[in-house]
Amino acid sequence: MRRLLLIFATGLMLASSASAARPSLPLEAGAITQAQVVQGVLKLETRGTWWEITPWSANMIRVRADRQPLTADFSYAIVGSARTSTAKIEEKANHWLVQTDSVRLEINKSPLRLRFYNAEGKLLNEDEPGLGTQWNGEEGSVYKTLQEGEKFIGLGEKTGHLDRRGDGFTNWNTDFFGYDSRNDPLYASFPFYMGLHHGVIYGIYLDNSSKTHFNFGASTDRFSSFTVEEGTVDYFLISSSHIPGILREYTALTGRMTLPPLWSLGYQQCRYSYFPDKEVLNVARTFREKNIPADVIYLDIHYMDAYKVFTWHPERFSNPKGMVKSLKDMGFKTTVIIDPGIKVEKNYAAYEEGLQKDLFLKYTDGKPYTGQVWPGWCHFPDFTKAQARNWWGQQFKGLVDDGVEGFWNDMNEPATWGQRFPENVVFDFDGQKGTTRSGRNIYGFQMTRGTYEGTRQLLGKRPFLLTRAAFSGSQRYTSIWTGDNLATDDIMLTGVRMVNSLGLAGMPFAGYDIGGFTASGTPELFGRWITIGAFAPFCRSHTGYNNRDAEPWAHGERVEDISRRYLGLRYKLLPYMYSLFYEASQTGMPISRSLPLATPQDEKTFYRIYQNQFLLGQSWMVCPVESNKEITKAYLPQGRWYNLHSGEQLEGKQEIMVESPLEKLPIFLKGPGIIPMQNVVNHTGEKASDTLDVHVFFGNENLEYVYYEDDGQSFDHEKGTFLKRNIRYQNQQRKLDIEEVEGPYRSKFTHIRLILHGFESQKLKGASFASGQFDFFSSNNQLMDSKIKDAGPHRVQYTVFTWKGKKTISW
Repeated sequence: MRRLLLIFATGLMLASSASAARPSLPLEAGAITQAQVVQGVLKLETRGTWWEITPWSANMIRVRADRQPLTADFSYAIVGSARTSTAKIEEKANHWLVQTDSVRLEINKSPLRLRFYNAEGKLLNEDEPGLGTQWNGEEGSVYKTLQEGEKFIGLGEKTGHLDRRGDGFTNWNTDFFGYDSRNDPLYASFPFYMGLHHGVIYGIYLDNSSKTHFNFGASTDRFSSFTVEEGTVDYFLISSSHIPGILREYTALTGRMTLPPLWSLGYQQCRYSYFPDKEVLNVARTFREKNIPADVIYLDIHYMDAYKVFTWHPERFSNPKGMVKSLKDMGFKTTVIIDPGIKVEKNYAAYEEGLQKDLFLKYTDGKPYTGQVWPGWCHFPDFTKAQARNWWGQQFKGLVDDGVEGFWNDMNEPATWGQRFPENVVFDFDGQKGTTRSGRNIYGFQMTRGTYEGTRQLLGKRPFLLTRAAFSGSQRYTSIWTGDNLATDDIMLTGVRMVNSLGLAGMPFAGYDIGGFTASGTPELFGRWITIGAFAPFCRSHTGYNNRDAEPWAHGERVEDISRRYLGLRYKLLPYMYSLFYEASQTGMPISRSLPLATPQDEKTFYRIYQNQFLLGQSWMVCPVESNKEITKAYLPQGRWYNLHSGEQLEGKQEIMVESPLEKLPIFLKGPGIIPMQNVVNHTGEKASDTLDVHVFFGNENLEYVYYEDDGQSFDHEKGTFLKRNIRYQNQQRKLDIEEVEGPYRSKFTHIRLILHGFESQKLKGASFASGQFDFFSSNNQLMDSKIKDAGPHRVQYTVFTWKGKKTISW
């Protein structure tokens, strides 16, 4: 009997073991079993899943789902709360209806499936009927029907093509040294994309900071999908008739950039590393001697004592305050690198304080996590803890007292030697608690939050922040660059697409390392790269430790002259660019814009041959091209276009061949277009002339432009001390109105010179006009008589008037 019982028990154990090891199928959201509306939220249940559907705004509906009852949500990315009061939630025979002003959601009851329509009743997005939403263990996946001809754009810092169709991507912030044009994931995660099909546009933001995956038809022709590896499936569907409307809603949800200091729009020079202080000062002096405009010098990790953050090397930088002042006297701001790793070393103040105040990340057993980076073994502040962020921000006091105004947050994926940051490290999440699985992607985001809040308070004026790691919402605190790129033509063009994609993900202040960080490129590559990078929102040259010098003059006289001309053009464009930064801070519009943003229904703007072209604002189109090509193919979208170099006028909706020698990056100006410019200065602190040039390009459409100005450094603009001026080009009425100034700020300009392009055959009224020629690369904006040969390419008509008062020109 005892033997029989033993055999029976053993059999039960084996059966139990086999059952535990048996694979299980995904749990699918089946038929709705319960439904109720609670305070404007539709709560649903199926067998084993729980749902909340929230009308968030007139243009947005939120969907939350999990395998367990939903608890209060927590998000670092989302700002504000649901703001719709006109939504309608109704039960029908076979479905539930949730309707706002612009979105209609039909929820099929059995099985639970979602179908979104716009206000006109056109299908935007729908669950794949046979798959819907499924859970495979902890992973939750939403499967969407791939619409015929559907295109996908967005996801921020991703390599690959402009149209994501046919590709898959992962969000898991990763230190990826020397990535190529197909590597993924990289340093930052922006789980937001837009879908376009059949003349409609929608956006989806997935609010989950765990590792997430997006499949836009990679290895399948049946569905697109997004997957969370942990936590709640939580996404927002956004509807608008155009891409700017989608971006306005998305950035209202996750926040918009604050205006940076004006000097951060200037050219910035970096290398790993400039030291000692004499070399730093020599680089700055050389810029001034060679009349190459620049505003910022960077100090990489060698400025620190044994790589310990918030310290100076006692020999290399024995008088940091004096060096920073000398740089300031030459018109340079100083930006220093700051990594999150705090060296484990007795009597090192940052280590001792962080340990005493319990501010470091810890394992599940309460022991501080230790990882190895530049200083050696380090602890890492838990930036998801308010006390740690506040403490971190105050650590910058010494640097601020020394005159530093720029702060470069690096290695904040977080990066550690071995690239295996443990998953059982606990993050505080401001009391919510989580592990690396949900904390890694937002670590850099919260680091920049602590840095920004602290340095803003310490400086009393706008700090400049740059980060490598980021997440949706990071735009509220920092700019971003695309990490340790290769010095190749392919990566140069990939970087252009990445910056444009970051703009489509709400991160407008973005750039790349001009010239490439890893390895040494050719002089021709640097020359081409700086002509392209001169029009990136963030403009910085940077190279690695063992590479050849990468200052503009290090590549020979030809490249030095190219750099001087194109950086000079960037500085002339600062009034135009600063107004674009203001627009981004108000609406979420990118500064550097992929062509489909303006013309999403034009198929050719998605062609891979043209996917690198971008608009700087509304009117300035750049056509990047490899460094070894002297002729290239470009596409001109609808409108009238002006060749920057020749002044030739061309009609849009055509493909053209255009010369592209190293000195002449193809650039076209759109008509109608309005571009304010100043004269070239050596740095933004140098006084420009008192005349603002306002270039107006003739075209057959209407256009409204907003010129913006403030002091470029304080927060007075947040209290209303700024000026705006609307300029309206009205083709039907055949007039140009320069409206009265709005706001109390006193402009640095006292006169406007109105320069009209393409109006030669028109009879102008409202001012006395002269004729001449204008060269955009001229150092002093001089207008020359048309009769002088080789005076400049653009034949123009111009007039000058005082700044005050409304002006109207008609034709």
